[in-house]
Amino acid sequence: MNKLLSQLPADLAPEKLPQHIAIIMDGNGRWATQQGLPRIAGHRQGAKTLKELLRCCKDWGIKVLTAYAFSTENWRRPTEEVDFLMLLFEKLIHRELAQMHREGVKISFIGDLSPLPKSLQQKMQHSMLETANNQAIEFNVAVNYGGRQEITQACRHIAELVQRGELNPELINENLITQNLYTTSIPEPDLLIRTSGEMRLSNFLLWQMAYTEIYFTDTFWPEFDRSAFHQALLHYQKRNRRFGSINLTLSA
Repeated sequence: MNKLLSQLPADLAPEKLPQHIAIIMDGNGRWATQQGLPRIAGHRQGAKTLKELLRCCKDWGIKVLTAYAFSTENWRRPTEEVDFLMLLFEKLIHRELAQMHREGVKISFIGDLSPLPKSLQQKMQHSMLETANNQAIEFNVAVNYGGRQEITQACRHIAELVQRGELNPELINENLITQNLYTTSIPEPDLLIRTSGEMRLSNFLLWQMAYTEIYFTDTFWPEFDRSAFHQALLHYQKRNRRFGSINLTLSA
């Protein structure tokens, strides 16, 4: 048996696993408040949870994990919290990069990285270059990411090509738009997991999740352990993914 799949729970079918999982890591602040801790303690614990989930995906044979770490709307949070998150991102890259590289993790950051602190941008670029050829699992981190902004930027770039006479408008199709998104080389998510009981997409991968299965859980992100992940995958494997078509076997 494949060594990676040997750790897969017996009630999960390897052939029915999602290949790409997207996660909205919600509830860090509320978890910390319930524990009588400052909100930043929730973000620290949330980072540990993400590291454990990444390793779990790798162990169980899931090829792509995309995490919503910081949205374009998150700049509205208190300045001290935003500053802490920027510093936390930088520290995590510095501390975890070597280990992730040894474990074969390919790291990518998606979003508009230009407003981020220069030192953080440099660490992000270094981590992407360092791990570019790794193949064990692809780990995408969405930072200063917004789905509407992403689609708008793609449309603007395509419009500029038309304006310069480099593109015939009749050639504009879904594939062309997809090629101009941050996620151009990333397969569309099979499963989205959102924690903390919220039931919305929050401007995350709006184009890419047209046919993504969605799993909501009341569990706060810092408490989303392997057992909770296992339950999400069990729910996913019960879904009938038709992509707009009809399953003739079930409808007969």
